Amino acid sequence: MGAHGEVQPHPGLLLALPYGDCIAVTCSAFPAVHLIPMSAARNGASSKSRKRIMPDPVTEPPVTDPVYEALLYCNIPRVAERSMEGHAPHHFKLISVHVLIRHGDRYPLYAIPKTKRPEIDCTLMANRKPYHPKLEAFVNHMSKGSGSSFESPLNSMPLYPNHALCEMGELTQTGVVQHLQNGQLLGDIYLKKHKLLPSDWSPDQLYLETTGRSRTLQSGLALLYGFLPDFDWKKIYFRHQPSVLFCSGNCYCPVRNQYLEKEQRRQYLLRLKNSQLEQTYGEMAKIVNVPTKLLRAANPIDSMLCHFCHNVSFPCTSSGCFDMEHFKVIKMHQIEDEKERRKKRLYLGYSLLGAHPILNQTIDRMQRIAEGRKDEVFALYSAHDVTLSPVLSALGLSEARFPRFAARLIFELWQDREKPSEHSVRILYNGVDVTFHTFFCQDHHKRSSKPMCPLENLVRFVKRDMFATLDSSSTNYHDACHREGV
Repeated sequence: MGAHGEVQPHPGLLLALPYGDCIAVTCSAFPAVHLIPMSAARNGASSKSRKRIMPDPVTEPPVTDPVYEALLYCNIPRVAERSMEGHAPHHFKLISVHVLIRHGDRYPLYAIPKTKRPEIDCTLMANRKPYHPKLEAFVNHMSKGSGSSFESPLNSMPLYPNHALCEMGELTQTGVVQHLQNGQLLGDIYLKKHKLLPSDWSPDQLYLETTGRSRTLQSGLALLYGFLPDFDWKKIYFRHQPSVLFCSGNCYCPVRNQYLEKEQRRQYLLRLKNSQLEQTYGEMAKIVNVPTKLLRAANPIDSMLCHFCHNVSFPCTSSGCFDMEHFKVIKMHQIEDEKERRKKRLYLGYSLLGAHPILNQTIDRMQRIAEGRKDEVFALYSAHDVTLSPVLSALGLSEARFPRFAARLIFELWQDREKPSEHSVRILYNGVDVTFHTFFCQDHHKRSSKPMCPLENLVRFVKRDMFATLDSSSTNYHDACHREGV
């Protein structure tokens, strides 16, 4: 398992995924301090980012602020969210939607040595914030669920979180509410406005897939319930995906693993250069009286994030407390790591090969629907940060923020009513249209007067141009995975 709550290919990837490790926290010596500036989240006016392509619903600070970044990562549910899903010229008809999500807020995967675990309640209660109007109905509907709706081993998992003290990695009430909100938002747009599914929709019109973790299954169910309240259990079937890359039968890729090993080596060397980072881990290790190596292996930021997102006082020992300065050093290192990662492009190589199978599956489905098929018009993949991050990178969205809790990446397929044989795609990340920031459509307006990005651009990118981006002579996934001399 990794720093961000996901199964990872190698423990050395811990620092490769920067925003899963971001946290700010205060010591329990100051119990009255509210860690999260809620008013900023609720009242801040949006301003376009100067560096990021993803604007956010809080005012972007002029310099990188770890508290701001952590607050965005927590993704605390708000009353209203701006989104650009479902927007297109009036003569376009929405015919298919493919949704890739990261699970919602979860309990830590790691315990900080010699400290008490944060006391977070993972039961779902109407009198606790954050709340959603469909929360009680969701619990009631989940209690009626049938094992026949799930491929093994999903059929043996709980359908909603229900422990008074969260288990490690368990979805929290916040995580459930995040995806109920996602589902309701998408339902309002895609079902009420665009009538993507008929009222008598059939089981084969949905495609649902999740990894074998309770937090991804439960997140998928929460989104589905927000999207299709009181759905018929007999029409639902969740498939199990053993790989966090959703590569199904195409997971063997030696070159992808070589890129990953080189990327991990790059991270390691950068970390060795940062004496302030090592000093910080040393100070933190002294506080809990364990060797520095042991503390780093326990990945304390994972637990610190939970404290921050839930406004729980940070743990201390008789030797002191972890503090904001510790966090800032780690956070600044992650920011530098992310900059170097983009520059060196090793992670891009890993991402292009890692994301190819799921992108290939997505365009195959889009092409079938463009040809007139009516099945699988709504696809949902419930996944992890280590699923979304390579897909974002492979699409060319390197400036996108690291996947927050309950992040969503959406592929929309549109048909031109005036020219029914022509189809277009839109890509949206957390409600922001990023289509024209992708590798395959960033130059579209220079070459075409059409307002939408042609489906052929995405198909050509996945079938051919992804391999050219690798600086490879390979023309297909198998050859790219097995070529010599990486």
